[in-house]
Amino acid sequence: MGRWIRCLCSRVADPLMLLLVLALGCNPSTAATASPSVPHAKPSYSFGRTFLGLDKCNACIGTSICKKFFKEEIRFDTWLSSRLKLPPSSLLSYSGNYTDDAKSWRLVDITRLTSKYQHDRADKRVCTSLLGTKTCSLERALRRTQRFQKWLRAKRLTPDLVQGLPSPMLRCPSQRLLDRIVRRYAEVPDAGSIYMDHLTDRDKLRLLYTLAVNSHPILLQIFPDVEGWPFPRYLGSCGRLVVSASTRPLRDFFGAAPEVAADLALQLLAVLRSMAANDLNYFFYFTRVDSGTFGVFGNGHLFIRDASTLGVIDKEEGSQPMDGQQEHKDIFSCLTVDCQSAFVPCDSIGEKHSLVMVCQDLLPKLLTGKFLPPVQERVDAFLRRCSRGLGDGRGAGEAMGELAEVLKPLRSCDPRFAYRYPDCRYTDKY
Repeated sequence: MGRWIRCLCSRVADPLMLLLVLALGCNPSTAATASPSVPHAKPSYSFGRTFLGLDKCNACIGTSICKKFFKEEIRFDTWLSSRLKLPPSSLLSYSGNYTDDAKSWRLVDITRLTSKYQHDRADKRVCTSLLGTKTCSLERALRRTQRFQKWLRAKRLTPDLVQGLPSPMLRCPSQRLLDRIVRRYAEVPDAGSIYMDHLTDRDKLRLLYTLAVNSHPILLQIFPDVEGWPFPRYLGSCGRLVVSASTRPLRDFFGAAPEVAADLALQLLAVLRSMAANDLNYFFYFTRVDSGTFGVFGNGHLFIRDASTLGVIDKEEGSQPMDGQQEHKDIFSCLTVDCQSAFVPCDSIGEKHSLVMVCQDLLPKLLTGKFLPPVQERVDAFLRRCSRGLGDGRGAGEAMGELAEVLKPLRSCDPRFAYRYPDCRYTDKY
């Protein structure tokens, strides 16, 4: 007992050591070597509102996924390194990781709808043209415009409210398409209504801004992958960054093995067919394609990676051409593009339009020099004829069927094509 008291008295001046002494049974030698545990210092990730574009809200895309960023449930690939630095803000896209349970992670694409340089230049254009200053509050400036004042008074999104916006999706809009945008706009709580009563002034500005800059995230929201549409899943936005499921661009597969190239080409044809004929009677067409327009998931499934160049024509309701010879243009018409940019009239778009573009710009890079001479000669002959516009009088569907018949026997059925394996072993569908 005396030993315990002597030990206690010798340490009583230090409360922390007193606790250690009691816990260790007052063994002086043990108490002398013990040290209190230091809590693990959690690294601090600092975005800055500027990197995300939150400093420009509500002239931004949305805020639905901001909590994921700040809770570190979305991480850039560079965050997995020891230095924990954010990537350069000048990049157009980033590879990231996303989690719902902090245990399992999946790859995502984090993208800007246009480059930060173009965003900054557009912001200056707004301030200069509307207020005559180099810098200003973008939200305040855009709220003063005649177009946005019309949006504030509107109960329903109608063709006159989107007249002159640069998105190909809105060149000849139907009321059915515009109602679908309002009903499925994912940056607000789902109201399931075609009327804009559930949209606040802030929500209306974000929707208008997104449609004026790049309609890609809107297409992902209103035609979701879970319903069978060929787009990656939209996960949300924060400021001027959009998060969606990750795909590798088609350009990464131009050097792929013959059976992989044949499989991707057949998927390309299937996507083009679904764009021209689907249950909802929307006709999708490309205004431009490049090696990043399409992407491939890890399971080998091909999707439209960049929907910004997609136009939409309503075959059921018909498009509603803009009134007058000169359509209305304003600051929203040229936030990121030349105000004088010309668009192909909707009534001049035919079934072959997108197929010819793909034949000119993508299929040759994917299929040239891949197969043995008899097959390769048939493929090359088709691509030459297709790239000239298929002037033999046949429709796009018949032409795609011809190429598909050449390519189908070249596909293999193995685990590399996880999106259709092992189903391909038991059906002729693939």
